[in-house]
Amino acid sequence: MAYDVTVILDDRPGELARLGEVAGAAGVNLDGFAAFTGEGKGVVHVLVGDESLDALREAFAAAEMGIADEREVFVVNVANEPGALGEVARRLADANVNVDLAYTTFGDVRLVFGTDDVRSAREVLSP
Repeated sequence: MAYDVTVILDDRPGELARLGEVAGAAGVNLDGFAAFTGEGKGVVHVLVGDESLDALREAFAAAEMGIADEREVFVVNVANEPGALGEVARRLADANVNVDLAYTTFGDVRLVFGTDDVRSAREVLSP
């Protein structure tokens, strides 16, 4: 399983670097991330496997980086070609699965989806 962990940081130089350093020092590989800023804060979503979740929680707590949210997400491999996102998102929409989070990963082309119905998303998109 994959998990999206959301951390809220101050919007200032070095905070994203600190997040990466804290995760790295704990031996946690970040499989993907997305970061946004607004109103003086940075919202960072990091993707980790379930085998790394506890270590990431402990490392962030020790660094006083509070976790705002964590949840299971669905990660799907997609072709690196035009229309790939539309095809996958259409299949989810046709199954009445609402996507409230989406980003890509490192390495292979994979999409991360957050939804309140992970089970249906898996059923719709599993090979």
